[in-house]
Amino acid sequence: MTSAIIAIAAAAAIALSTVFPAIAQGMTAKSAMESIARQPDAAKEIRSTLIIALALMEALTIYGLLIAFMLVSKV
Repeated sequence: MTSAIIAIAAAAAIALSTVFPAIAQGMTAKSAMESIARQPDAAKEIRSTLIIALALMEALTIYGLLIAFMLVSKV
């Protein structure tokens, strides 16, 4: 019973840590593209900020994967 709960927790960790950052990355990229379209002169600054923000969001996914691996190792 306990191993089934751990397996479900690992699946939930992976699912949540991929879905929500993916949605956030899409919304962030959309906003950045709209900002660049409005102010093409600020494209360099917007692009560098976008890359940093996307990297931090991707780190959340990697943390979820790490937690899932740690949970699966307990099964």
